[in-house]
Amino acid sequence: MISAGDFRNGVTLEIDGNVYQIVEFQHVKPGKGAAFVRTKIKNVMSGGVVERTFRPTEKFPAARIDRVDMQYLYSDGDLYNFMDVNTYEQIALNTETIGDALKFVKENEMCKICSYNGKVFSVEPPLFVELEVTDTEPGFKGDTATGATKPAVVETGATVYVPLFVDQGDKIKIDTRTGEYLSRV
Repeated sequence: MISAGDFRNGVTLEIDGNVYQIVEFQHVKPGKGAAFVRTKIKNVMSGGVVERTFRPTEKFPAARIDRVDMQYLYSDGDLYNFMDVNTYEQIALNTETIGDALKFVKENEMCKICSYNGKVFSVEPPLFVELEVTDTEPGFKGDTATGATKPAVVETGATVYVPLFVDQGDKIKIDTRTGEYLSRV
């Protein structure tokens, strides 16, 4: 059991039969009246974010989220197939479950499959990926060097904004959380 006074960012707990993850929390002690904890919590199944306040003495059961490393094999229409590299067990997930998680992921890369009580609710791509630029406009000598960017299409089909010096065929490193260019490889 986790009391509201012990809330931390990233903690998952069960509230009213749903699983929530704490996005933000703030302990508040007003001048008059009892202290309380103001939170932003995210429903991990639906993705909705709600603001709620709790008394510091309220207790909730911790929710056990299973994160399993699985290899992304291929997509077949609306289904995305993953394999556990230890047991060779395969699962297929639909587009609603995946969302934009695989925007920067190539086939045969490792991802984390998140589930609660056997029900998969999300896929976490690797934090950083290295992809080849397949299409971008060429940069010209004399272009500004003050952080100007141009769109570039990478080998997964996603569009990333890159500096002007990046050319077609270059390998670049991308942060999958923000979709931002980090460096050339």
